Amino acid sequence: MNAFVLAGGQSTRMGRDKALIEFHGRPLIEHALAKLRALGIAPNIAGNRPDLARYAPIISDNYPNSGPLGGIEAALAVSSLAASDQDLNLFLPVDLPLLPIEFLRWMAARAEQTAALATIPRLQGRPQPLCAVYHRALLSHAQAALAVGDAKVTRAVERASAATGSAIDAFDIEAIAASLTPASAWPETPSVHRWFQNLNTPGDLEKAALEESTIIH
Repeated sequence: MNAFVLAGGQSTRMGRDKALIEFHGRPLIEHALAKLRALGIAPNIAGNRPDLARYAPIISDNYPNSGPLGGIEAALAVSSLAASDQDLNLFLPVDLPLLPIEFLRWMAARAEQTAALATIPRLQGRPQPLCAVYHRALLSHAQAALAVGDAKVTRAVERASAATGSAIDAFDIEAIAASLTPASAWPETPSVHRWFQNLNTPGDLEKAALEESTIIH
């Protein structure tokens, strides 16, 4: 499986570059990359961020100013050109420091079992399409959407599913957490409802810093 950190946002609500904000003594980009490396994957950074090249290889957008879908498209394009048989691509936003590695490992294994077009978690009924696994068959459909200025990730995925007849594996995190046996359970701290707390504002950062987390230090 290939893996990418999405780090191309403008950080307008935070007021400063989120990727380089320190959390528990390290910039957020390091936390995100460490989670993916803990899965045994050498990650890349998707986004027009040459300044982050000291952390990992950069994949620049082919469709600038197109938001996360632009980063996903660029990553899938590189994946499709690679001389490998890796069809699946794991994406992680740079601003989810409370998301445990165990969940990413579980989701990656689920995607490998189903080989679905998209493996997307839902929390409280809301899809989390930026922390997901996408098959590289999504590429042409993402390109078609971006070519007409439609940069919504979920809409591109739904159209690709309808056009190809390929399944979207959308699962409810709370239901899965409740069904896991103690031996395979996800971490209890922080609680599941905090895992997808994006750090969009200084207040979000302050609140997240108080959480007990399972990030790699």
